[in-house]
Amino acid sequence: MRGKNFKKLVAGVMGAAMTLSAPASAVNAVAPAGLQLTNNKTAASSEGKVVYECGFESEADLEHWSNRGGDDKTVLSISADAAKSGDSGLAATERGDTWHGPAFRMDGFLEPDTQYYFSCSVRGQWYTNTTLSFQFSVDGDTSYSNLRQNIQATSGGGNSWAEVKNVPISYSEGMEGVYVYFEGGQESIYIDDVKITEAPRVEIESDLPSLSEIYKDKFKIGTALSPEDMSSQPFMDLLQKHFGESITVGNQMKPDYVLNKTKTLEYFEETGDDVTPQISFSQAKPVLNYARKYGIPVRVHTLVWHSQTPEWFFKEDYDEKKDYVSPDKMKKRMENYIKSYFTTLKELYPDVNFYACDVVNEAWTDDGKPREAGHCGQSNNYAASDWVAVFGDNSFIDYAFEYARKYAPEGCKLYYNDYNEYMTGKLSAVCEMAERIKEAGNIDGIGMQSHLDVRQSLDAAFPSLSMYESALKKYTSLGLDVQITELDATVQEHSDDKYYDVQAKYYKGLFDLYEKYSDKISAVVFWGITDHKSWRASQNPLIFDKEYMAKPAFKSIVDGKTASDPVRTTIAGGSTAATTTTTTVTTTSETTTTTTSETTTSTTTSTDTNTTTTTTVTGELPVTLAGDANVDGQVDMGDAVLIMQCLANPNKYDVNGTDEHHITVQGKVNADVDKESEGLTTNDALCIQEYLLGKIKSFF
Repeated sequence: MRGKNFKKLVAGVMGAAMTLSAPASAVNAVAPAGLQLTNNKTAASSEGKVVYECGFESEADLEHWSNRGGDDKTVLSISADAAKSGDSGLAATERGDTWHGPAFRMDGFLEPDTQYYFSCSVRGQWYTNTTLSFQFSVDGDTSYSNLRQNIQATSGGGNSWAEVKNVPISYSEGMEGVYVYFEGGQESIYIDDVKITEAPRVEIESDLPSLSEIYKDKFKIGTALSPEDMSSQPFMDLLQKHFGESITVGNQMKPDYVLNKTKTLEYFEETGDDVTPQISFSQAKPVLNYARKYGIPVRVHTLVWHSQTPEWFFKEDYDEKKDYVSPDKMKKRMENYIKSYFTTLKELYPDVNFYACDVVNEAWTDDGKPREAGHCGQSNNYAASDWVAVFGDNSFIDYAFEYARKYAPEGCKLYYNDYNEYMTGKLSAVCEMAERIKEAGNIDGIGMQSHLDVRQSLDAAFPSLSMYESALKKYTSLGLDVQITELDATVQEHSDDKYYDVQAKYYKGLFDLYEKYSDKISAVVFWGITDHKSWRASQNPLIFDKEYMAKPAFKSIVDGKTASDPVRTTIAGGSTAATTTTTTVTTTSETTTTTTSETTTSTTTSTDTNTTTTTTVTGELPVTLAGDANVDGQVDMGDAVLIMQCLANPNKYDVNGTDEHHITVQGKVNADVDKESEGLTTNDALCIQEYLLGKIKSFF
């Protein structure tokens, strides 16, 4: 297509459908369980559909490109000097600062919550070291991040070009002003042969038993989720299938992201009030909206922490260059911050179950002492605490729990959260603190982060399983709940799969302990899903690999366990029957076998499996009110939400679901308003929403 501007979105009107429909994981979540492994590496590496391709052969090709606005006066033009192929390319000249440069706007053109790969050729006027970056705004707050740094885009006498290939780009619904752009240096930048493709679909192993289903009667299984994860289809499919009982927002609910300096200073200047910091959840909204959409409970992480908390929060006039405020003033700031934090969450998300909160995080050193006084920063003292600098000790912890108890949403349990909780000094300090706060009625549990190290053998693992159990036993003996909040277990760095068998034994030992103490453990939350997206990626700490495939660690956890996944089938007359698949997984070091028993109308007993019988409905029921999924006599957003919940979490919301508001057989008949697709699908929810918006006047 050289010489022509080939740039169109193949999605077209599918944008609305994508934002209103469930992810593909809704299908995977109800697939028959089993452990017949497949290899999806070929699918993962194939190129997706091209949605934009531009060679900058005419002025029309500058559509979607601009400078970054504001003080950026970069001039964009079609120039023969910028041609790598064809007759011309894009020239970005007259750049006045390092952050100035050519920017491609994604929102309004590419679809939200969809992952794409960005490729192009780039060259500098001289010896340019450029960076490909990303920016977006939510509620007026703008964020920036680097996608690919140190791109050697030099002319170098040989007129050489740097190739930027398959850099993942995406944005979430609710973001605006979304750009991918080049910056760095001040000389001209030339771009040619831009290509954007949809990330190819990767089918996860839908026949694996669901981890959350296996343990649903013992404790929640969850994971951490950040906005940048949400566009990855296989990542979200794995989350829905295995970790959909709890979400922790990875970073965006920490103080650095929530405390808003600009709004705080504006409020201070307007009112003279210097004890009421202003907050915003704009960065967390994509994840919180997702949790609301699919009815997934959320762990709040975290309120009070020495790290990722801005220094200005602790200083006079909110100026990090000034002195620390007094303890009395800091107590007022802390209370107003916590009050605003919870009040805002309750106002924005009254229908989200914020079931737990890490009130205070990592306040004790391994030897059981308060942290040093000072600001936490890698250029300063990474272990220092502004809280200790203000209060002189850890007395701020009691106040934090007091205020959290006062303002937290009803049903939200309060936790102290830490790492290395099995170290003798820290264990003693945490227990003493917890008993004191428990007596005051302000704490519900202990969060054991569990960032663990398997290394190269069980003998080298830290902590050992016996050491870990000793700590677990001590915390559960306090009469408090325990949650495993940030679980991962590393192997030797850059060792690939060499120590996966050791890691598998360690994970199995951990889950044996969690089952042993399951009456006092309410959640096991992994810190991520796949190795390549882990914060400790070089040490492969998680139970799915970079190809989204189950590792031996996953198989060791589910070995011998039984899970029941409902399977939707369509029967005569258009009504839907529910069946139950019960799967027992048995694994050995070399082979994996699966025994499956299914029933639709009768009870079956087996010595090898535990089979659950569900009711199967045959025949056709009349529609009482088209679209009325919850059978309350009206059609509203509640019906669309119930359909999405039913598809995403069938064990809770389908006909035989555990939730008191699960869909009924009559509701499923009423909900089937999209007659082009058979049975209950995401299109039914979309039709209802289009009906409510007035886009369609009737369903059929």
